[in-house]
Amino acid sequence: MSLKCLKSLLVAVFSICICFYHNASFAQNADTNQVTEQHHNTDQKEEGDFDVAGTILDHIRDDHSWHLWGHTSVHLPVILKTDKGFEVFSSSRLSDEHHQPVVYNGNYPYKQIDGKIKVMNADGSINAEASKKVFDISITKNVVSMFITVFLLIFVFLGVAKAYKKAGVTSAPKGFQSFIEPIILFIRDEVAIPYLGERHVRFLPYLLTIFFFIWINNLLGLVPFFPGGANVSGNIAFTLTLALFTFVIVNINGKKDYWRHIFWMPGLSTGMKIFLMPIELLGVFIKPISLTIRLFANMTAGHILVLSLISLVFIFKAVSASAMAVPFTVFISVIELLVGFIQAFIFAMLSALYIGMAIEEHHEQDLVL
Repeated sequence: MSLKCLKSLLVAVFSICICFYHNASFAQNADTNQVTEQHHNTDQKEEGDFDVAGTILDHIRDDHSWHLWGHTSVHLPVILKTDKGFEVFSSSRLSDEHHQPVVYNGNYPYKQIDGKIKVMNADGSINAEASKKVFDISITKNVVSMFITVFLLIFVFLGVAKAYKKAGVTSAPKGFQSFIEPIILFIRDEVAIPYLGERHVRFLPYLLTIFFFIWINNLLGLVPFFPGGANVSGNIAFTLTLALFTFVIVNINGKKDYWRHIFWMPGLSTGMKIFLMPIELLGVFIKPISLTIRLFANMTAGHILVLSLISLVFIFKAVSASAMAVPFTVFISVIELLVGFIQAFIFAMLSALYIGMAIEEHHEQDLVL
């Protein structure tokens, strides 16, 4: 079998595993939804006993437990800062078998609602005033996934650096080093140098870090049985934090020409300068917002699409529906592998572009229209 055929086979097997993993997970959630609906005596949905929207949202949102398969979960530590101090306990105690809040340490009764921890009253209603004072700094599923990504990055790059130190930079790369090196050179030659110039390659470590960090998190969100399919890049807090790093680097390293083009555009009349100043200043904040929304929306949309296709089996309640759902799910899963790389590349490329615009030095003759 040729190497090309082997790669194609591995991709197909990987995608099918993703599909069947999500099918099994959806089946488990379908049973859970039926029990919950019977307990609360809720009205029947149009889809039947299976709550499509609720199940999809459960998959893509962050959680205080790490669901693996079936009824198997890893309960993560819950860390809360309240007006009465810190509280630390296992997420397994968030609710009892009757879905009622449990009191911890004599402070407040808590309950997890839509992934958020709320303070409950004695009658079972939400205590909105006390809930506002709860600051949740728990180790959630997304946090665990990011820690794993960090450990993978440290392990991989320390191994590559050790190989270079042992064999020298002139030797041909071997093993995993031969896979990582072309990607590093790709980011350097196609992202850093074109947008920053060879004199400013000091920003290359940052670009490599955000590229690999986003890419690995995107891939881990697709791997079966790994952090419960954590949708890290689909969390807007994650993408906003990365965008803020780029925002800070851009504005700290901005040259005087960068700020002059924002507050007092050269080569224009005074009236036009006053007109353009608020627009240019608004653009300073629009850039990180665009980075945030682009990564968040694309990754979330991909997960929702895959889960929606799988849910067709449970909506129609027929095995024959899988004849359509499974092939489309496999196809979209393969596309998601490509999208995960593309979105990491685009984030790094736009970050390099914004940094390059800030550190670019203009000549006076270029400033006159």
